[in-house]
Amino acid sequence: MAHTSIHRPVAQALSLTLALTAFLGAAATTAAAAGPRTRPASALTASDHGVVTGLERYAHRLRTAEPGGSGNDLAAFASMTRGANIVGLGEASHGSKELFTVKDRLLRQLVTREGFSAFAMEISWSAAARIDAYVRTGEGDLRQILREEFQDGYSLLNTEEFLNLFGWVREHNRTSARPVRIVGLDFSDAAPEQYERILGWAEGHEPALVPELRRHYAALRALPTGVAARMAAYNALPLGERKAIAKDAAAAYRLLSDAGTRDPWVLQEARVISHMATEYTVDWSDPAQAKAASRHRDRTMAETAVWWQRQTGERLVVSAHNGHAAYESAVPEYYPVTMGADLRELVGREYLAVGTSLNSGDYRAKTATGEAGTYSVGPAAPGSNEYTLDKVRYRDFYVDLRAARRDPAVAGWLDTARPTFVIPGRYPNQPTPPLALGRAFDIVVHLHTVRASVPVAQPE
Repeated sequence: MAHTSIHRPVAQALSLTLALTAFLGAAATTAAAAGPRTRPASALTASDHGVVTGLERYAHRLRTAEPGGSGNDLAAFASMTRGANIVGLGEASHGSKELFTVKDRLLRQLVTREGFSAFAMEISWSAAARIDAYVRTGEGDLRQILREEFQDGYSLLNTEEFLNLFGWVREHNRTSARPVRIVGLDFSDAAPEQYERILGWAEGHEPALVPELRRHYAALRALPTGVAARMAAYNALPLGERKAIAKDAAAAYRLLSDAGTRDPWVLQEARVISHMATEYTVDWSDPAQAKAASRHRDRTMAETAVWWQRQTGERLVVSAHNGHAAYESAVPEYYPVTMGADLRELVGREYLAVGTSLNSGDYRAKTATGEAGTYSVGPAAPGSNEYTLDKVRYRDFYVDLRAARRDPAVAGWLDTARPTFVIPGRYPNQPTPPLALGRAFDIVVHLHTVRASVPVAQPE
């Protein structure tokens, strides 16, 4: 959610347009194993005590946030997702280890027990295509792929946690009759291979279109091949040139569409390129343009997820920041409508929003100059959503908010906006507006404490 780079169009890659918040943060802590615990009654008001008691009736203890081992503690979670074809797994922070590893656990459960077969991420379409080739065929070196593709704003995702997740998907795909695919929902970059796939298809099926397509894509294909170098070079172009490129990219998409192209994958590749080129024309210093671009991005990510699900007929797990996965925005002045709201509009109850929550811990983020560091938040302050959640007797747990609202005390609490941790990829943070948890998510996974994510080790 937050600008994580000095490159403005690319900065959208990891969320909230302003560097948002860790609500009343302080104190780093380390994660420990999940388990029951006792809370002093004096820490709660009478009203809060009723809410906690109500939540505990519906809370399910998490054995661990780490993947592997028995998944019996997730059986209830799997049943909560039945009827949904798209499950959004949010992350309260783009840089916390346990938020990524618990997402890995949930993905494995949904794949092996519920038949989900795609993992869609808040990364570029072309980066996902390369990772997808690896998990399907073993092509390439995964560490090198992540190091090369996760650049700029995406670099916070170049972690050991995602390396392990993709490694598990690869092992699963070796023997599974239903392989898991990797999907990119974002469009801040397009690799040379993306243009070549379009041109290669046209040469075999619509050769008359090739000269025009080559002309429309000439400037884009002339950009450097490396992700970071390509993004920097694109941003450095004069605005007039970027607008001309966007016009050409839109024309290429129309050319394929008007020709009655019967390959939906080719049209999708061209559509993504057009969205990318349009984003590079945004003046991020203009609040109206920035707000419109953020709105367009969430809508496009939702449409891409729905396109994939409808095209393949397979169930899809969507991984993004809480601020995208939720139904309501914590900062509507910058992100007026979320991807989650768009998904609910597009597919109704087929979409399920799962948020993550934490009481305290560490996270990795970037400064305005692009330097990565480790920072701390929490413990959650009285009056916040996290403070009350953390009084539940389980250290780590998940709770179906739809079921919990059967308790009148819990329903009122869920529908009341309260300060909530919204930790973007940018540091420093500022306090965020409150969020009504029950209007934002169907399910919440709460972790008592988290550690900073671990960057993928560089080769010696």
